[in-house]
Amino acid sequence: MQRQHGATLIELVVSIVIISVTLSSVMMLIVRTSASSADPLLRTQAIAIAESYMEEILTQPLTDPSGGDTGGPETGEVRATFDDVTDYHGLSDTGGAADQTGSAIAGLEGYNVAVNVTSTALNGAPARRIEVVVTYDGEAGFAFPLAAYRMN
Repeated sequence: MQRQHGATLIELVVSIVIISVTLSSVMMLIVRTSASSADPLLRTQAIAIAESYMEEILTQPLTDPSGGDTGGPETGEVRATFDDVTDYHGLSDTGGAADQTGSAIAGLEGYNVAVNVTSTALNGAPARRIEVVVTYDGEAGFAFPLAAYRMN
């Protein structure tokens, strides 16, 4: 009889252990990558939303043209009729970002926007600090703040 060559039972068990450890490492890497793959998209959209709101606010005059600045929107004003920077103080669009007329923007339902406008002085000149914070419902702890100053 000829002697047959092959793998022993111990060699088979060792190779199975090595393959299973390798596969479990690869699977953990795939799970971790897929869990964070949406983050860049969320951040990019949050940046675009915050910049859009900030651009809208910065195009407004520093103080109310009628002289009746109340530190927020005047009685009866809605976003479409805001006429100065401080009118945006306290603006809160929850349940989705909205355009300048207040209409919801399709596809951005999970984003929430909050605006805070505070009075300050820069080198003795009156100014307003504007902060726009964008959050996302699906990500706890996700918040993108954007701040700017508006002067005359």
